[in-house]
Amino acid sequence: MASLELYGTASCQYTSEMREWLELRRMAFEEFDVERDPDARRRLRAVAGTERTVPVLVRDGAVIQVGWQGRGCVIGE
Repeated sequence: MASLELYGTASCQYTSEMREWLELRRMAFEEFDVERDPDARRRLRAVAGTERTVPVLVRDGAVIQVGWQGRGCVIGE
């Protein structure tokens, strides 16, 4: 089974929308808040490089989607 990770922030409405979409499809995933979890932020940078938009969906260590329906929230440095 693929490992699915959702990186986002509590304040980003698009993170919430992506989470709801995943839950409606009963897809198993682990969620990380990159504003509150410095380790998650480092992991996100490792897979997404300089990408500063959330949400980011990662499967098996590779980014499969940035943003939600063409929109996202920019996170600070």
